Amino acid sequence: MNHVNQDLPVKPEPVVEEAPKREEVVVAGAVNPPKALQHAVYQSAAENKYTPEGALAEGLKMVNTVEEGLKTLVLGSKMRQDVWKREIANLKSQSAPSTLIAVCGATGAGKSSILNAVLDDNIVPTSGMRACTAVVTEIAYHDKRTINGDISFLSAEEWKAELEVLRHDLVDEDGTIKRTTDLKSDAGIAWSKVHAVYPTVAIEQILQMDVQQILNLDRNIAGILGTTKKIVAKDSKTFGKEIAKYIDSKDQKRGDKKDKKSKDKNDKPKEKSLMDKVREAAGQSIATKNAKQSSKSKDDEPALWPLIRQVNVRCPAKALSTGAILVDLPGVADANAARNNIAKDFMKKANCIWILAPITRAVDDKTARDLLGDAFKMQLMMGKYGNYDDHCITFIASKCDDISCSEVISALDLYSDPVLEDIEERIDSVAEQISEAKKTKADNDKLIKTMDKELKDLRDRHDDHKAHLEALRNGETYVSKFADKASSPSASNKRKNKRKGKQGSPKRRKSVASNAEDDDDISSASESEPDSDAEDESDSDANSDSEAENSDKDVSGSDDSASEVANDLVEEESEESLEAKLESLKEAIKSLRQKLKEVRNEKKEAGDRASTLAKQLAKVQKEKNAFCSLKRSEFSRDVLKEDFRTGLKDLDETAAEERDPENYDPSKQIRDYDAIDLPVFTCSSRDYVRLKGQVKGDGGPSCFSNVDDTGVPALQQWCHQLTIASRERAARGFLTHLSTFAKSVQSYVQGIGDVTAADRTELREKWESQGFINNQGQDEENDEDNPWANINFDLPAAEILARLRATQDAPLYRMNEPKEKLDKNGQPVGITPRLCKEFIALVEDCVEDLKKNFQDGLEDKCRTGSASASSSAVQVVDELAGSIHWATYRATLRRHGSWRRDLNVELVTPFTRTIAHSWSTLFESDLLGPFEMAITNAITKLLTEFEQSAAPGLKDRAKLQGEACLEEARLTLQKMIAAVKETMTNQQKEISRCMAPHVQAELRDAYDRAMEERGKGSAYFRGYIDDNKEEIFEGGADVILDRLDAAAKAVGEALETSLGDLAEKVEVNLSVLWEGVRDDPAQVRARKSVIDMVSEVQKQLRLWTEAAQLKKEHQDEDGDVEMATA
Repeated sequence: MNHVNQDLPVKPEPVVEEAPKREEVVVAGAVNPPKALQHAVYQSAAENKYTPEGALAEGLKMVNTVEEGLKTLVLGSKMRQDVWKREIANLKSQSAPSTLIAVCGATGAGKSSILNAVLDDNIVPTSGMRACTAVVTEIAYHDKRTINGDISFLSAEEWKAELEVLRHDLVDEDGTIKRTTDLKSDAGIAWSKVHAVYPTVAIEQILQMDVQQILNLDRNIAGILGTTKKIVAKDSKTFGKEIAKYIDSKDQKRGDKKDKKSKDKNDKPKEKSLMDKVREAAGQSIATKNAKQSSKSKDDEPALWPLIRQVNVRCPAKALSTGAILVDLPGVADANAARNNIAKDFMKKANCIWILAPITRAVDDKTARDLLGDAFKMQLMMGKYGNYDDHCITFIASKCDDISCSEVISALDLYSDPVLEDIEERIDSVAEQISEAKKTKADNDKLIKTMDKELKDLRDRHDDHKAHLEALRNGETYVSKFADKASSPSASNKRKNKRKGKQGSPKRRKSVASNAEDDDDISSASESEPDSDAEDESDSDANSDSEAENSDKDVSGSDDSASEVANDLVEEESEESLEAKLESLKEAIKSLRQKLKEVRNEKKEAGDRASTLAKQLAKVQKEKNAFCSLKRSEFSRDVLKEDFRTGLKDLDETAAEERDPENYDPSKQIRDYDAIDLPVFTCSSRDYVRLKGQVKGDGGPSCFSNVDDTGVPALQQWCHQLTIASRERAARGFLTHLSTFAKSVQSYVQGIGDVTAADRTELREKWESQGFINNQGQDEENDEDNPWANINFDLPAAEILARLRATQDAPLYRMNEPKEKLDKNGQPVGITPRLCKEFIALVEDCVEDLKKNFQDGLEDKCRTGSASASSSAVQVVDELAGSIHWATYRATLRRHGSWRRDLNVELVTPFTRTIAHSWSTLFESDLLGPFEMAITNAITKLLTEFEQSAAPGLKDRAKLQGEACLEEARLTLQKMIAAVKETMTNQQKEISRCMAPHVQAELRDAYDRAMEERGKGSAYFRGYIDDNKEEIFEGGADVILDRLDAAAKAVGEALETSLGDLAEKVEVNLSVLWEGVRDDPAQVRARKSVIDMVSEVQKQLRLWTEAAQLKKEHQDEDGDVEMATA
């Protein structure tokens, strides 16, 4: 079985049952008719086609159902109203999680083509878009037929900062303007941007103005800065046209106009009509003049692509339907700091990273190491991916259809591969058949030419005899054009007509009519005969025809014997002999035509066979290309995976040796490297879009005949696979949360049966937080009709903690609530204040423990790392200056160290390498585990005391309620800790990367000062580094440690807010045992309806959970079957 698409959102189509008809629920005199169930109703898990998205969607409908039911009830306490409203809001805010995928790759790697193939639509422009190499493009899913885009532009300050850099790139140190014709040079790139935005301004003018003056050149450009343009298109073609207005380069637009003009030149000018001439004479050609001026001005319109900051696209691509968001990151360094920062921010936030490179480079065993880079891999170790996750990095080898079979066969030694041998045999067989067919065609072609010549000769002789016969019948003299071939030179003279113009005898005229029809057949056959390839004489009838022609010659002269011979020849030709010869020629022509037809058919069959075989050969050759490409892909995957393992192993070993050089054992494996499996996909986007018909006019695929072999469908499925974990986790957590809330509601609405008022009162007096929070309306005798929808919720739980911290005895707020209950020490009494006090102490301990862990685990390493960075700083600067061109080095200084190579990152690499292992070890540990256990113990202790304090008639119920409360508290605590851990993970990723920005900020003045130097070499910058390196890197270590302390405090604040809500939830859960319910008939009926509704919700939640388990079991079985088959 193939369950590839089971993770895609499938809308369930069960039979939706309406809720059973109930009586109208009357609350406070209002009529609230019960509503039908909003969610789908299944009778078994088997009929539920489970998807995480389906579970979330149906779960939200169940939340709405529960909320509508609760609106029919009068709830006893304000705290319950607060807690339940908060629960419903939390459940409603749940949505399908998104997975951010950063797509990286050098210019020319084919990112845009791969993205369009994955999206199954031409959404990302692949040409005419210089901005696409420098602008972040985010592509997400939306459930609409349109394609929407938001194009945000740089702010005025960001464009001014970039202009300042670009102006410096245009001149040398002495102010000389650089050559800008090379578009790959810094000056060429800078001028292409400036000239695109300000096309009418010369480079000399740009250099004479400051950035504000440049900005003032065009008010329209200034007005665009800082804005966002929105596009809504019905399809990708329309979207491409709309977005091209902003992203197309001006040069390409001009090229189009040039082509159009050149085309127009070839067209003949249209002659002016009479009305045109009249208008012209009357001076009414203003419109034409204005049109020309408009056309001219359009050539000078500015292009907007250099001003684009970011592009956001939303489309209905199936590959993104489960939450994947693709972010196309710049392929080259950019002069604009804003765009560079956007790209870096996305790299920090990305859940997954895709790295693209052409497969021709991927075969190189150093490609993966070069692309990932030591610094990049260390950032991964220190960040979210320290404990390697095989989903975090994906390598994509593109352009797999670019293949040279001979090179691949030789490089991989595939000569003896049986599959290739079979393909080669078929290629040889087809090639041999093609050769035979071509030979047959060539032979027939020769034969046709010979037969055409022979047929022409026969027809010429036939025409000659026919003319001769006609001459005889008319008594005219006739000289055959074939006579000179059989007679002497003197025989060519014209003979006299001895018959003095007399007509031929009646006997000879007799056969004219009888031969007319045959002559017509011959001539018509001659006219209709195709493919006359050459002219030649036939040897078969040459002699006899020559004799006949000679008989028509008149031989003159003084030689009597010659005359006699001539006369004899003339006398031999008669109408009968000529008619016989014509009949013989007719039969010969007919026979030859039949043979010629047969030969031509053979030639056509041979040509058709050769054409068919050529197509077959192309198909087999494509099969060979696909075979070689797949073999190369297989080899490349293995090389990349192994190289990635080697890179991580080298990094681990280096860190281990630096950490403990004396006890370092290189033979000891630090981790199971065989288990590290870098996902590698080999793709041909070009063949994929051709096979799918996505692009028109590009011809057929050059390599693959099967869509799956292109690798794109697997990459599309990988998009869904990357989101599975987060989607399943979100759906599972949501269903569990909703189930727990439904149980809590059911427990309250059902009540606890026969319990005396005295027992309730005793529990209330001891455990209710009366006065600490607003319990207005909690007593049954003071209850007012107060439906859920009319409640005013205005007390956040976090204020409870603030209240406990306050020294004054005044309550948080007073709204006629009962007097606050205090113990003998004046402290508030009740579950919520007690738990909050304990939670505060535990949070404070947790913060201190975090600070201590940070200090013990990282402070020494930070100091060691800063010393290592200081000692190598000057060497790093010298290495950079000596390895790149001086102009590039100055461009790096001009951009404060961040250009094609990032000097700031290279300066902090020794620091990062030193702390990498310790950092990952610290944050992979369970830092919040002891705190979570302490909170659970505090709640358990309170529940034990609560159970012991219950009256004998309530003890069993108190125990059951306590167990349910503890289960709900644990789930809430787990969710809270997970959220805090995620926040802490993001915080530590940000902190781990703050060293390079700190160094850049410290060196900003030095960068600017170094730019003022002239001549090669930057003695000032090198000297500044040497003089201040200890201070710079020590300061960086202090920044990291200070930010870690701040992160610990932030964790404490987040925990306090969430724990205040948890304390209230515990009390609301236990208050069921002392809160009474209204006994009026309307509320009794409302409670019964809610109980039925909640019971159905719980049933459906169980079926959704079972359906999820069934799907997982099926997938596991399919995986086992596939492995066994493989």
